[in-house]
Amino acid sequence: MFFSRIELNRSGAGVARLLKMMSADDYRHHQFVWQLFKGVEERDFLYRREDAGNWPRYYTVSSREPTDHDGLWTIETKPYAPTLADGMNLAFSLRVNPVVTRKDDGGRQHRHDVVMDHKRRIGFRNLPRSERPSLPQIMREAGLEWLRGRAARHGFSFDDGLVTVDAYEQHQSLKKGGGKHISFSTLDLGGVLTVTDSSAFSQALFGGIGPAKGMGCGLLMVRRV
Repeated sequence: MFFSRIELNRSGAGVARLLKMMSADDYRHHQFVWQLFKGVEERDFLYRREDAGNWPRYYTVSSREPTDHDGLWTIETKPYAPTLADGMNLAFSLRVNPVVTRKDDGGRQHRHDVVMDHKRRIGFRNLPRSERPSLPQIMREAGLEWLRGRAARHGFSFDDGLVTVDAYEQHQSLKKGGGKHISFSTLDLGGVLTVTDSSAFSQALFGGIGPAKGMGCGLLMVRRV
């Protein structure tokens, strides 16, 4: 596996046009990253966007090295084979698309944004204004519940007090050519976790956590505390 940091080549031709395209639609970021991994029909990489000022920066974990065919990017790549052990404490950062599946009255299953779902479950609209929890409080409760439900299967545990939940955002995009409408939300989670199953945790590092991986979610980035 490979870990890469990818930035736009600021002196490259057409950079201003690319920045304008990227700012117009989140789906553009998916397209540009995909171009660096040409050659397969199924995605075999994870990525996360972290802008540096107004300049997009991507971090990727992939089975192949990204390749710039157009001279648009500056790419730094290194082999990625973390040494893990049960009981190890790691600082982590994770952007997720946190959803929960609920059945409607007809028994059909639908995915719901966990923040909006949490508001519905507590009857937010019917609460007196003085009793309504703040959005950051709702985000935190919903985000921790979502992460808690996935921690064991991905080989880690965490203390609620050592995890932050922020940057809730709703995204709207259209696929190229005005095709399928894409709607999803993201939360940023970070803090300290403990590895409980190094094999399962390794799979989480390479395979990601949660849905919408093709839209820049699910990449679990870690470092030693």
